[in-house]
Amino acid sequence: MIRGALLIALAALLWATTGIVAKFLFTGSDLQAIALAFLRLVVAVPFFLALMLREQKAEARTARAESRPPRRLTRTALVPLLALGVFQTFYQGSYLVAVDLTGAGIATLITLCLAPVLVAIMAAPLLGERPGIITMLALLAAIAGTAMLVISDMDSAGELRLAGILTAVFAAFIYAGFTLTSRHSSTGAPVFTTAFICFLTATVILLPVVWGIGGFAGMASLSAGQWLMVIYIGAVPTCLGYLSFFTGMRTTPATLSSIIVTLEPLFVALLAWVFLGEVLGLVGLTGAIILTAAVIVASQNSLRQAPGAA
Repeated sequence: MIRGALLIALAALLWATTGIVAKFLFTGSDLQAIALAFLRLVVAVPFFLALMLREQKAEARTARAESRPPRRLTRTALVPLLALGVFQTFYQGSYLVAVDLTGAGIATLITLCLAPVLVAIMAAPLLGERPGIITMLALLAAIAGTAMLVISDMDSAGELRLAGILTAVFAAFIYAGFTLTSRHSSTGAPVFTTAFICFLTATVILLPVVWGIGGFAGMASLSAGQWLMVIYIGAVPTCLGYLSFFTGMRTTPATLSSIIVTLEPLFVALLAWVFLGEVLGLVGLTGAIILTAAVIVASQNSLRQAPGAA
C-alpha cells in the first residue's frame, strides 16, 4: 500500500508541474492556451493508444485462460465515453486559459479544490445523493477559501484578474460534470480504453477550434526549448502522471487516494512560489488551507455516498 500511495503522490506532483511549465510558455511565446491544450493531447494520444492495446492483449489472455469471450466495447458504452471526451475538451482548454489569465497557483487551487465540493452538492439533484450538513459546511468553507485566494491574488497582482478567476470556476464546473457523468454512466470499460477515447475525442474537437482562432500561427514562435516544454506537458504529467496514478490506485484504498490527490493544488502553489514568484500571502495561504480541508471533507462524503466512484 505504501508503494501505491507514493505512486499517487508522484502523480499529483507530476500533474502539478503542468501549470508551471504552461505559464513559462505563455509568458515566453505567442502560444495560445487552447493551442497548448491541443498539443498536449496530440502528444498523449499515441501513448494511451499503446496502453489500450496492451490492456486489450491482457484481457484476451485472461479470457482464454477463463474460457470465455473477451469483453468488447459496445456502442451503448461508447456514447458516454464520447460525452466524457467533450467534457475533457472544455476542461483542458478552460484550465490552461485560467492559468494564462491568472497565476498557475490560484487557477489550480480554485479549479481542483472547488470541483469535488461541487460534485458533492450537484450529486443531490442529479444522482439523488442527499448532501448532509457536513457537505453544506464544506461548500461554505470552499467559497470562503476561494474568496480569500481572490483577495490574496488582488494584493499580489495589483488588480482583480476576474476573467481568469471566472475561467477557473468554469473549469471546476466542467471537472465536476466530468466526474458526475463518469459516476452516473459507468460503462465498465477498461481504464486506458476510456482514457484513449476521451483524449482522442478531445483532440478531434479541438483541432478545428485551434485552426479557427489562428492557434497554429502561435506555434511558429516556439523555440526548440519551448517545444521540449510542450512535449514535457504531453508526456510527463499527462502520460506518466496518469499511468502512475492508475497503478497506485490498484493497491491504495479509495479514501487514502482521494486525500493524497488533494496534494496536487498544494504542490502547484509551492512550485509557483519557487519558480514563478507567485506569493499567496497570509490570507491566500489561509484560504488554500481552508479550501483543501473542504475538498477532503467533500471527497470523503462522495466516497461514502458512492464507494466505487473513486
